[in-house]
Amino acid sequence: MTTQAAPRIANSAAERVAAPIDARLVPWIAFIRAHAAVYRTLEAELQADQALSLADYDALVQLALAGRRRLRMSELADRMVLTRSGISRLVDRLAAYGYVERQACPTDARGAFAALTETGLRRLRDASPTHLRGIDEHFLAAIPESDRDAFMRVLGGILAASVAPASEDPAAS
Repeated sequence: MTTQAAPRIANSAAERVAAPIDARLVPWIAFIRAHAAVYRTLEAELQADQALSLADYDALVQLALAGRRRLRMSELADRMVLTRSGISRLVDRLAAYGYVERQACPTDARGAFAALTETGLRRLRDASPTHLRGIDEHFLAAIPESDRDAFMRVLGGILAASVAPASEDPAAS
């Protein structure tokens, strides 16, 4: 297999003299760096203006979007790309603030729901202007409006290709 020379991804003069990287890594590294930079900026703004972490905000958004404003803990963990223990700690913290409550699952004694409270919904509404302003300034401003549909198609394609149908899921067997 031959490796094509690709543009270098460098942040400093010292990095610019490094060997070229595999061309397949270039878009991946750019995606990861862009995500990390925007995430850090949005996190800092939410913390400074709202005393709320981006993970807390995202959990509130996910619950607000869900039917009956609640999700199984495992589904919330999947949507947020967190482990079961990570989502449990997050929900515990949000519950301590009164933003979320745990609800037992009536059909599965082992299952539980995280449900958004009215206090949590108000908190989400209060924090949304800060977050949406940040999205406009640090994310959407960098994507020309004429490219946004294509951008969404690309992301949708990546997501669709990354989600294996249940019949292909080895854990389902």
